[in-house]
Amino acid sequence: MGRLFGTDGVRGVANADLTAELALGLSVAAAHVLAEAGSFEGHRPTAVVGRDPRASGEFLEAAVVAGLASAGVDVLRVGVLPTPAVAHLTAALGADLGVMLSASHNAMPDNGIKFFARGGHKLADELEDRIETVYEQHRTGAPWDRPTGAGVGRIADYTEGFDQYVAHLLRVLPNRLDGLRIVLDEAHGAASGVSPAAFERAGAQVVTIGATPDGLNINDGCGSTHLELLRAAVIEHGADLGIAHDGDADRCLAVDHTGAEVDGDQILAVLALAMREAGTLRGDTVVATVMSNLGFKLAMEREGLSLVQTGVGDRYVLESMKEHGYALGGEQSGHVIVLDHATTGDGTLTGLLLAARVAATGRPLAELAGVMERLPQVLVNVKDVDKSRVATSAELKTAVTEAETALGSTGRVLLRPSGTEPLVRVMVEAADIEQARAVAGRLADAVKSALG
Repeated sequence: MGRLFGTDGVRGVANADLTAELALGLSVAAAHVLAEAGSFEGHRPTAVVGRDPRASGEFLEAAVVAGLASAGVDVLRVGVLPTPAVAHLTAALGADLGVMLSASHNAMPDNGIKFFARGGHKLADELEDRIETVYEQHRTGAPWDRPTGAGVGRIADYTEGFDQYVAHLLRVLPNRLDGLRIVLDEAHGAASGVSPAAFERAGAQVVTIGATPDGLNINDGCGSTHLELLRAAVIEHGADLGIAHDGDADRCLAVDHTGAEVDGDQILAVLALAMREAGTLRGDTVVATVMSNLGFKLAMEREGLSLVQTGVGDRYVLESMKEHGYALGGEQSGHVIVLDHATTGDGTLTGLLLAARVAATGRPLAELAGVMERLPQVLVNVKDVDKSRVATSAELKTAVTEAETALGSTGRVLLRPSGTEPLVRVMVEAADIEQARAVAGRLADAVKSALG
């Protein structure tokens, strides 16, 4: 069996790859593994379970809840809420386990399962590996040790989660947003209710698009992967800025008043300077991944800030932050972690903090984001190839060396298998966009040739 867990939980086409049986079995396995690890010792365990609005989340939620309760875990069902809200509530309610059902920015047919440990932190790789092992052992015949009678878990709806999460967001906001007009694109996703509520209660005049989820329209031509509607709405309404989330709202991208995109690197740069000014940027250091634009690194150096780079995936950013005590980290894709206030990327919190910086300085977002200049970057997704052989292909190594020689010191190349989709990502940065495109095209052809 290939590894079920990717960089962000278990993900696949709902009811094909990700079935009710798999969701139930993984939930039971997670309960047993955490019990073995001593997480439930001395008390009756509790889990928080939430989901995004996907239609498939309804049956998958039922399967997860059934699995946990059958393993003796009490379940608080919080309904449709963002991933960071489920992580926050897991910590705030003292729960032993959190489960979020979402495929984030993926198209509607997909879904996924993320597990959170006590405190709202993502499970360590070794725990995920153990869950897979235990699941497979019992899937092939070993019986579960099942509680009976009063030992089975109880299930309750926890309706206070919405207001509890919004109140948390407002508590950590450094200043109000009065006077700002902001367009929010909620991707017809999990933040369709909480994000507009938070921005309005913070004092902003809010225009909302993409906030009528029907279970089938999540991420459909809107949200952080499709900024066209947000750009048009910002210009139409004369807004100061626009904020876009993905389906589970752990991401935030923005556009300025002209409709120009402000990506995760630029957001990190703006927040880094704000936090340094407030004295909360510990070690004057920001953590980002190797996918961050070279312009971000140059901007941080110019501002006297240190940059630590990790592998791709917000879990690796978070691991580095926790290990070294850093306060801010994130990804170009818009996963931004402010560790003093969240245990995972939080798109609503990020958007609020970005807007708060605009309000506090009186400077337009375009000017604030100008702290860094994005070097031209081309990203090509190469599908239908064997991504497991990226690191071992001699043909690819030769192609990468040739590309790096062509770029010299003015650019860089990165090849990596996707952690959530069956493809290889080719990223090329160069001082000139045409050169970046040409090099990326040659590398994409090399990937197809070597791995196809």
